[in-house]
Amino acid sequence: MDTMTGSASDAPEISSQPGPFRTDSSTVAVVPALKPSGTAELHSSPLRPGTAARRIQAEDARPEFFHHLPEIHSLSHRLRRHGVSTLRYLMQTEVHTYAFSVAANSILSFFPFIVLLLTVVRRVFHSPAMYNVVLQLLRAYLPSNKDFVIRNLQFLASVRGRGQVLSFVMLLITSTGIFLPLEVALNSVWGFKKNRSYLMNLVVSLGLAFACGCLAMLSIALTAQNLRVLGHVLGDGFIFNALGFVVMKASAILATICIYFLIYWLLPHGKVPMRAVLPAAIITGLVSEAAKYLYILVLPWLNFQEVYGPFSVSVTLIFWSFWSGMLLLGGAYLSAAEYSDRVQARRETAAAS
Repeated sequence: MDTMTGSASDAPEISSQPGPFRTDSSTVAVVPALKPSGTAELHSSPLRPGTAARRIQAEDARPEFFHHLPEIHSLSHRLRRHGVSTLRYLMQTEVHTYAFSVAANSILSFFPFIVLLLTVVRRVFHSPAMYNVVLQLLRAYLPSNKDFVIRNLQFLASVRGRGQVLSFVMLLITSTGIFLPLEVALNSVWGFKKNRSYLMNLVVSLGLAFACGCLAMLSIALTAQNLRVLGHVLGDGFIFNALGFVVMKASAILATICIYFLIYWLLPHGKVPMRAVLPAAIITGLVSEAAKYLYILVLPWLNFQEVYGPFSVSVTLIFWSFWSGMLLLGGAYLSAAEYSDRVQARRETAAAS
């Protein structure tokens, strides 16, 4: 970009000491601040690969979590601008490749994860309340064929033998298949040039899988406790069922937002500010919940049963996982584009003053 170049006298002084947004794993060149005359081109072009990383790493080092970043346009203008560029990003072939890879490995990891979750709740915590919460969350999450899937998962979790061990091994393998393409995609969004090695990605993937499992277990435990308290106060009835549904849904959405936040923040191979991805995690979590009900509404028109027969259950889950992956990547791109523009606007303001 021509506006991002200038004479040596125009460039701000950059300290040689590493700042909070400078990483050894992703070497990105620091660019001088834009002159006010370059604002038009910045606001008329979508985010380019590496732009977000350059702007973040060139940002002034400050310890505050929510230090001020200027508003460059109204909310409606930013949504229109970044919404169009996000749609263009989601139409790229490599984004579809990442999403399909995530979808396939999500299905391979989903069933072992639920089997292990039911086994731990039943044989370690010995909590029928938590067990029922898991089943209710499954009913709320699955888009179709809920009784068939839940009945078979309960059977697999109740059988003692090598099933649980094999589920754990499969979860270790497939978690890498989920987070490896996601890391490559997020590195591309933020402009980090270097990906982790396979072993390092395996370590990060296992850590994220363990964190997601802990979040799921914590959400289940809190939901079971809240339902128990509501049962003692209200008794069994319509009000209890309505409030119980709200509590369960709120806990599930909160856990989903936390999982998105961990992926956005920890998975890229470079320093990503919390304040850049927290709004994206919240929005993506809420949108994915709404998108699930929209997907349930259009399922009768898709009519997978006629095309795929007994395999329609797997196809339904794969398509839902694909759209969830697209939403996750779209949220990552939107957060990088929005935060990049805010950082650049702040640098322009500082340079002009």
